[in-house]
Amino acid sequence: MKKELQMEDSHGPRANGLLAALPLDESQCILPGLERVSLTLDQSICEGYREMDHVYFPVDCIISLVGVMEDGGSAEIAVVGNEGMVGVSLFMGGGSTPSRAVVQAGGDAYRLSGAVLSQEFSRGGSMQRLLLHYTQALLTQMAQTAICNRHHTLDKQLCRWLLLSNDRLGEKELVMTQELIANMLGVRREGVTEAAGRLQKAGLIRYHRGHIEILDRAGLEERTCECYGVVRREYERLLSEVTSQ
Repeated sequence: MKKELQMEDSHGPRANGLLAALPLDESQCILPGLERVSLTLDQSICEGYREMDHVYFPVDCIISLVGVMEDGGSAEIAVVGNEGMVGVSLFMGGGSTPSRAVVQAGGDAYRLSGAVLSQEFSRGGSMQRLLLHYTQALLTQMAQTAICNRHHTLDKQLCRWLLLSNDRLGEKELVMTQELIANMLGVRREGVTEAAGRLQKAGLIRYHRGHIEILDRAGLEERTCECYGVVRREYERLLSEVTSQ
C-alpha cells in the first residue's frame, strides 16, 4: 500500500540510516522516487534467482535474507532493518542472488526503483561510497552468521538474533512465532522452544503467543557470543567513515 512521502514525518525517509547519511543535494536526487510501503510479516519481496525491480529501505520493519535448500530447508544469512537496504545486487551488477528476501517483522519501508538507484550509484560521490561501505558491512554479517551457526550454541545464536533484531526495531516488541525463528536459524522448532524457555527463566525475555519482549538487554549481551559485537562494530566503523568524510 502506497503512502504519501513526508520528509518531516517521524517515519520519513531519514528514519532509515542510509537515507539519513546522504548529503542533502544527493538525497534530493532520489527523494521524488521514494515510495512509502507497508510490508507484512512473512511477505516475500524477492524470490531467489529473480532480479529485483526495486530496492527497499526499511524504517520500522525487518527483512531477512534467507538461503533456501532444494529440500525446502532454510536459514537466515543476514537481517536488514533501519540501518540498511535490501537489493545490493542491483547496483553491484549481479542482477539477482540465490537468497530470498522475506519480511521478518512487519512495518514500513521506502521503495525505490532499481534503475534510479543504479543511475545515482554510477555518478559516484557520497551515494556510491555509502552503498559500498554498507555492502561490506552486510558481507561481514553474512560471514559472521556462518561462523556463529557452525561454532556457537543455539542459546548464543538466539541471543545474537534477538539483539540484532532489537537494534533494528528499537523498543518495538517482536512479533515472531517459534516456527519462524526456527526457520531463520535453520534449527528444529523444539530447539527454539527450549532455548527461549531458558532465556525466559533467566529473566532476559518474556515470550507469549508469538510476542517477544526483551526485559534485560544487558543480560542478553552478556550471554551472547562475540559475533554480535563483531557485526555491530563493523557497521558502526564503516558507516561512520563515510559520514565523517
